[in-house]
Amino acid sequence: LKPIVVKHMAAVLEPAKAGELLRSIDGYAGQPMTKAALALSALLFQRPGNIRQMEWAWIDFDTALLTIPSQDMKRRLAQKLNGRPHFVPLAPQAIAILKELQPLTGHGRYVFPSLRTGERPMSENTVNAALRGMGYSNEVHTAHGFRATARTIMDEVLGERVDLIEHQLAHAVKDANGRAYNRTAHLPARRDMMQRWADYLDELRDQIEQ
Repeated sequence: LKPIVVKHMAAVLEPAKAGELLRSIDGYAGQPMTKAALALSALLFQRPGNIRQMEWAWIDFDTALLTIPSQDMKRRLAQKLNGRPHFVPLAPQAIAILKELQPLTGHGRYVFPSLRTGERPMSENTVNAALRGMGYSNEVHTAHGFRATARTIMDEVLGERVDLIEHQLAHAVKDANGRAYNRTAHLPARRDMMQRWADYLDELRDQIEQ
């Protein structure tokens, strides 16, 4: 049998480089929807498909929560049918981006609709194409790379709890007895963590190297 080759998506992993990327996003002069998708990819670090396919019905501004239905998650069929939704707390920075988008796309189903037709979500190539236009090749950083950026910096720099990070990445997490954690667990702690992450990204973006 041929060995299984695990392909790691390219990602910016150093805080200083992440700050440069955030400033590039801040200065992006393309479509507002694409700029918002880039910014939310950094803030929420969800799978690219869940970002571009995000629906307005999933967003509760009152509770500051994004609820991704189980059937829309990357799971086995049985888990899609019977699993719990994935909850993503929204820091004020994420809420502000979404509210800026509402006048543009809030009348339709998708937060990021296709420019050609609002009946479909944004193309899977849009964010990667924007990154390439900003000077980030597929060997440097990809849409999927925002997940590795968050996973690495939150753990190694900010010292966040790994189990909470893994929860937020929607990875399977088990307790000491091997039981899968309840996906609704630790929501207040995860909300605090997501706020710290959003604030840290603001700091990185505002730091200009001397």
